[in-house]
Amino acid sequence: MSSPRFEPFQDRLSRDIRNGLSAALPQALAQNDLAPVRAVAARYLHPGLAAPYVAYIEARLAGYALALTTINRTKALTPLAKALVLWDLELFFEVHEILEQAWHGAHGVEKEILQAMIRAAGFYIKGEYGYFEAGAKMADRAVATLEKNRRECAGFDVDTLLESLRGLNPIPPKLLRQDQSQ
Repeated sequence: MSSPRFEPFQDRLSRDIRNGLSAALPQALAQNDLAPVRAVAARYLHPGLAAPYVAYIEARLAGYALALTTINRTKALTPLAKALVLWDLELFFEVHEILEQAWHGAHGVEKEILQAMIRAAGFYIKGEYGYFEAGAKMADRAVATLEKNRRECAGFDVDTLLESLRGLNPIPPKLLRQDQSQ
């Protein structure tokens, strides 16, 4: 029997952990307190939990703590600004979670840009687990929309993102300008 690995596209427990933690993050950010995600983590962390699951939970909690600190320091107020902090921390599923909530209430160009960023994050989510073909389709759709709305893409390095997505670069680019992330 092979040892378990964290793979949310094939393993229900992985998917439940990922979805539970990421669903609690918006509330944690709104409250400026990681208690909601810690409560989700506590439901899963028990002595018998396999190491890959524990490692994922611990890494996410550390990433969320850093994200919260950075969001507060940089005064990232909009969903896109918060998502960009998460992006640079390579928390792509959480980028998707934050932006999807905002996307539901957005209109026009803003809605298109949010959807493109969700797809761009999806490219890296899929790629992380080896689903390059599905990721490439998401990248192509993100590129088309970002190019169409390039002038309205403020607050992040859209040119670097477009270059990375066009080239299907598996290494995600940093999108915040240095003066914003420090």
